[in-house]
Amino acid sequence: MTGQRRGNAIAMSGDERDAFLRDQPVCRVATLGPGGHPHASALWFAWDGTALWLNSLVRSQRWTDLGRDPRASVVVDDGGAQFLKLRGVELTGQVEVVGETPRTGKPVEDLAEPERLFADKYSPGRGFQYDGRHGWLRLVPAKVVSWDFAKLRR
Repeated sequence: MTGQRRGNAIAMSGDERDAFLRDQPVCRVATLGPGGHPHASALWFAWDGTALWLNSLVRSQRWTDLGRDPRASVVVDDGGAQFLKLRGVELTGQVEVVGETPRTGKPVEDLAEPERLFADKYSPGRGFQYDGRHGWLRLVPAKVVSWDFAKLRR
């Protein structure tokens, strides 16, 4: 994973970035559609410290796009009402499908941790819910860029 070349003064540390990605509820996934046209959509996700796990409808434009071209850019951000509260992380790389599609609950060792993280984040105490319509996409970022404009005060 490569880091950012500019903006080091506002970059999050690794621990800050990991905490931010664990806590934020929504990411925005950008894919390339037919003819290279961009498509962006909001999605729930889990971060395991190494990979971003996207639980996506398998009959979605996002899934179709990534089946054609696995490159993606994902932004997780918050703040915005005030300039010095802007924070975010952009992760770019290639996405891969993990497990059966759609996901029905067949044991898959690679999915045990992301499903636990996802359930803890979005449905505490209920465990991961299989609906037969979603599948897992894993993005191990090739590049990560972060920003925390509150660091400009220092």
